[in-house]
Amino acid sequence: MLAVAEATNAHLDLSSVLDAVSEALAQLVPVDVLALVTRDGEVARMLGGHVGPQPRHSDEAAEAYFERAVPAADRELMKQEIRRHLDLLEQGHGPIVVDDLLQDTRLPFQALIRLGGRALAILPLWTGSRFLGSLSFARLVQRPFSPEEVQILQDISRPLGIAVANALAYEEIADLRARLEEENVALQEEIAATTSAAGILGSSAGMRSVLDRVARVAGTEATVLITGETGTGKELIARAIHAASSRARRALIKVNCAALPEGLIGSELFGHERGAFTGATERRRGRFELAAGGTIFLDEVGELPAAMQVALLRVLQEGEFERVGGSETLRTDARVVAATNRDLDRAVAEGSFRSDLLFRLNVFPVRVPPLRERREDIRVIAEYYASHYGRSMGKRVRGIGPDAMEALLAYAWPGNVRELQNLVERAVILARGQTLEVTDFELPGLQGPAVLSPASERQRIEEALRASHGRVSGAEGAAEVLGVAPSTLESRIRRLGIDKFAFRRRGAGTTPE
Repeated sequence: MLAVAEATNAHLDLSSVLDAVSEALAQLVPVDVLALVTRDGEVARMLGGHVGPQPRHSDEAAEAYFERAVPAADRELMKQEIRRHLDLLEQGHGPIVVDDLLQDTRLPFQALIRLGGRALAILPLWTGSRFLGSLSFARLVQRPFSPEEVQILQDISRPLGIAVANALAYEEIADLRARLEEENVALQEEIAATTSAAGILGSSAGMRSVLDRVARVAGTEATVLITGETGTGKELIARAIHAASSRARRALIKVNCAALPEGLIGSELFGHERGAFTGATERRRGRFELAAGGTIFLDEVGELPAAMQVALLRVLQEGEFERVGGSETLRTDARVVAATNRDLDRAVAEGSFRSDLLFRLNVFPVRVPPLRERREDIRVIAEYYASHYGRSMGKRVRGIGPDAMEALLAYAWPGNVRELQNLVERAVILARGQTLEVTDFELPGLQGPAVLSPASERQRIEEALRASHGRVSGAEGAAEVLGVAPSTLESRIRRLGIDKFAFRRRGAGTTPE
C-alpha cells in the first residue's frame, strides 16, 4: 500500500500513474493487462497501463494497441462491453471477478478473449460520491485471482481513485492552458492581420450589395460561401462576418486549404494523436477544435482533396470528427465560412468536387465583385494605400496626380485590390515628390493620354470642349468624349489654364481668342 501510495503521488499524468502502479504490484499481484477506463458523461476513454510484459507509456499508444489487436468488426462490441461493465459498477455492482473468461457466461467479454484474456478482475474507481470509471486487471494464462489478491486490488483502488481524479484535473487544466495559448496565438495573428489591412473600402453599388448581405447573415449561424477572383478581398469579408457575429469574442481561425500538403490537411483541420504518423511526437489539436465557439475560415476550399471533402461534409452535417490516428469522436460548434476563386459548379460537373458538400457550403453565398466591375472604388482604395504606405515609410504623400489616377482608372486590374495595393506601395517607394505621378507606377498599360505632352494634351481638351460647347460632364460632355472622369478633366483644365466658359460663350466651331 505504501509503494502504491508513493507511486500514485509521484505522478500527475495518468499513463505514468498506471505504469508506476503496475510496477509496484508486480511482486504481489502479477497481471498481463492493466487498463483504466474513465467516464465523462457518455464518453468512455481507455488507457492501458501495460499489455503483456512491455509497459505502454501513453494513452495514445494504448489506444493504438487495442485498435491493432481488436479486429474492426469487434471494436463496437468492445465498446458495448465497456459501457455495460461501467453501468454495473456505477450502480454499485462490484468488483467484477471472472475466474475463466472462456466458461463464464454472465457477462460477454469477447473482445478481451480475442486478446488472449483468461482471468479478469474489474474494480470501480470512486472519489467521494463521484464515479470516475474502472480499473481492469487481466491475465493471459488460466490463473484466477484469489480472494486475497482481489482484496489487495480493492485496497489500492481507493488511493488510486484519488490519484486518477488528480490526474484528470491536471490533464483538464493542461488542456485548457494549451487551448488558451493556441487561441491566444490565433487571436494575435487575427489582430495583426486586421490592423495591417485597409479593411473593406468602397461605396460602389457592388460593394454596398456585398456589405448588405454581410449584415444580414452575420447574426445567424448559417454557413457562408464567399466567391470571387483572386485578390478581391474575400478574407476581409470573412472577418467582417465574424466581427459582426455573436462569436466575435472568440477566435477567427484561418486555414488556407491550397497551401497545405495533401497528407497534412487532415492533421491541420482535425488534429492528430501521438504516434499517428512519423513525426507526430505529441497530441495536436486541429483547427476545428481551436475554433470551438468561434469561426473557422476555410480559404480556397475548392482545393480540398476528395477524402477531406468527405470529412468536412461530416463536420457540416453532424458536427463530428476524429483526430488523425484516433478513435474518439469529437464535436465542434465552430461556424464555417468558406471562400474560393474556383467555379465550384463546374468542378462538380467535372467530378472534382462533391455536389452534396457544395450544397452544405453554399447555404448563404456572397459574391465579391472584381475591381473592374466597381471602378468608382479605385480612387478611394488607391488614395487610402498611398496615405497608408506614405505614413509607414515616413514619406509625406499628398495624393495621386490626375494623370496617374486616370491611368489607374483605365487599367483592367486582373489582380484586383491586391494588385492595386502592391502597385501603390511600389509607387510610394519610388516617388521623389509628394504626389504620385505616372512615372512612379511601374505597370505595363499605365500609358496613353496621361503621357502626352502639355501642348498635345491642351489641344485634345480644347477640341473636346469645342465639340461639347464647353460642357465638361454629362452625356456627350468633354469628359465622356475623352473617356476620363469629369473631376480629372476639371483638374487638367485648371492646370493648363483653359477657359472652358469661352467655348460655351462663342459656340460650336469657333476658336476662342
